[in-house]
Amino acid sequence: MKRILILFGVLLFLIVAIKVSGDYIQNKSLPFFSKPQTVLGTKTINLTVAKSQKEKQIGLSDKESLPQDQGMVFVFQKPGYYSFWMRGMKFPIDIVYLKNKKIVTIFENVQPPAVDQNPEILNPDEPADMVLEINAGLSRKYNLKKGDTIRINL
Repeated sequence: MKRILILFGVLLFLIVAIKVSGDYIQNKSLPFFSKPQTVLGTKTINLTVAKSQKEKQIGLSDKESLPQDQGMVFVFQKPGYYSFWMRGMKFPIDIVYLKNKKIVTIFENVQPPAVDQNPEILNPDEPADMVLEINAGLSRKYNLKKGDTIRINL
């Protein structure tokens, strides 16, 4: 009887281990690991990370709005002059360029273009390796300025 209980326990452990590892492979993260986020002032902003080229091209343009506690971060392999625009966007945002987690350029309250307008192309003042998109007005609300460090936990 004791052997059967031990065998049952081992079998149960293996089933749980396979399920958890399968979820990890499918989702690329486990629910108890930390989620990408940053803190602006006292406000935690949960981030979606644009990793693939397609995710970077779409950005937030497929969203109707952005909750105040959410944003998107674009991570690049090396610093560069990465252009951003508001094509397909439905709401204004602040665009914050970072290099080594220090702000190099901020575009505040960037508006979507009118239907008959071409979107303005935005470029940083100096090379950046990350771009943070947050709701319009948050960079002013939390007094973000060039040279400030923003901790982003990926």
